[in-house]
Amino acid sequence: MTRGGLRRKIGDVLARVFSAALVGVEAALIRVEVDVAPGLPAFSTVGLPDSAVKESRERVRTAIRNAGFPFPPDRITVNLAPATFRKTGPSFDLPIALGILAATGCVRDGRTPSIAVVGELALDGNIQPVQGVLAVALACRRRGIERLVVPAGNQAEAALVDGITVLAASTLAEAIAELNGEPVPASDGIARPFAAATAPAMSGAMPIASADEDVDFSDVRGQAHAKRALEIAAAGGHNALFIGPPGAGKTMLARRLPTILPPLTAEETIEVSTIWSVAGLLNASAGLMRARPFRAPHHTISTAALVGGGNPPRPGEITLAHRGVLFMDEFPEFAVNVLESLRQPLEDGRLTIARLRGVAHFPARIQLIAAANPCRRGCPSLERCLCTPGERQRYLGRISRPLLDRIDLHVELPALPSGELRSEKSDEPSGIARARVVAARARQTARLRGAAARTNAEMTHRSVVRFCALAPDAERILITAIGRLSLSARGHDRLLKVARTIADLDGVDKIAAEHVAEAIQYRGLDRPWRGG
Repeated sequence: MTRGGLRRKIGDVLARVFSAALVGVEAALIRVEVDVAPGLPAFSTVGLPDSAVKESRERVRTAIRNAGFPFPPDRITVNLAPATFRKTGPSFDLPIALGILAATGCVRDGRTPSIAVVGELALDGNIQPVQGVLAVALACRRRGIERLVVPAGNQAEAALVDGITVLAASTLAEAIAELNGEPVPASDGIARPFAAATAPAMSGAMPIASADEDVDFSDVRGQAHAKRALEIAAAGGHNALFIGPPGAGKTMLARRLPTILPPLTAEETIEVSTIWSVAGLLNASAGLMRARPFRAPHHTISTAALVGGGNPPRPGEITLAHRGVLFMDEFPEFAVNVLESLRQPLEDGRLTIARLRGVAHFPARIQLIAAANPCRRGCPSLERCLCTPGERQRYLGRISRPLLDRIDLHVELPALPSGELRSEKSDEPSGIARARVVAARARQTARLRGAAARTNAEMTHRSVVRFCALAPDAERILITAIGRLSLSARGHDRLLKVARTIADLDGVDKIAAEHVAEAIQYRGLDRPWRGG
């Protein structure tokens, strides 16, 4: 009897195959135990399977027969262990089929010292791609599984993980041939070696890729103050709220933020790609995610769709925006409970969703960019606004103080003058601003080496105390601002984080008075739009 992946005990006709189930955005290894015993023909699956897994018996039975292998006319019991959480999806088809064929001798013993299997079977024996293969490959590496059998459509995705050998099969017959150490017969009748792939070398930062190459920072006319705020947000990973009349450029600015963000690091690329793989959004032919995510949900979105949910829980828009941008246009139009659900992920960088059968943890290190009109009617200016001060106050008052406290930059955009709108002057392109952002991020990386934080926005209170030392004149300005703005402890720390980022953009180690003064401009002073 072999040790590890797929085992067969001759007397009891028992086989075991390793597979994996998705739990949140990670994969947990599952033992697929198959017992074939004398008795009336039956096929039962235990171990908390969902309906898709229970239905696999029909797919497996038909696929085995159509692939040219005998299906045992005995009592078949499949156990998915451990049974502490629900098994979902069709990815258990292939391991169940291989377990049955191992128990009946079609897969010879001693061929699989350490192997895991995932894949969905079609009725003709073809193997279909499944979701979350990247997470499965990472789980195999953690548990010391040396080889992973995946559908051919998932080969490129799984091969991105080093430390394991990925075996890709297009059909059940190909998978059987590999496990038996036999050549795979091709359609032209010539036997060829089985296709195996290993991870390509990957280190450092990934190249920047944009979904829309026509988008550039230079497209935005005027709004120099807002552009500066957006550059600060990009440099330090800060959240920002833009308030201004329709047509002022709020959405246009937000959609150009990815063009000045630094590229994903190798570690961040794996994080983001794993999430998108679990969600079924990763482009199998393109491999890893090359650009930072940009998600822009509509204001009618539900809380579950934003933060994640379901049974078992699945990632929502916040998790899909991990290490990227979550843009929420018409911010006050979102339901209040949806807005308040942002508070924990903005503070902790992660989400915890508890359900009856377990708890799922989702990464949620996002950069929130929100945009709002100053009033519900969207009037062009304060002088021409038809709303009363009370109506304006109630509209923006839908954004609670605790939520505002978690948004570092509050920026007002005036209506764009006609002269600037028609100006042919060429504004600064994204490449120049990105260079400054990348340089500021490099300073943060060097300073925060060894800490849990990667950007200034992620710094803990202890890191703020350590790295945000102020010059004496800057200290005096800050003390005055605390009283004037009635800053909370959280607001105080976030103001210092913004000041630290501004100093990084200037390339200096000490936070000066001008850095604190500029940071104060973004901390939500009493504005006329707020109903005064």
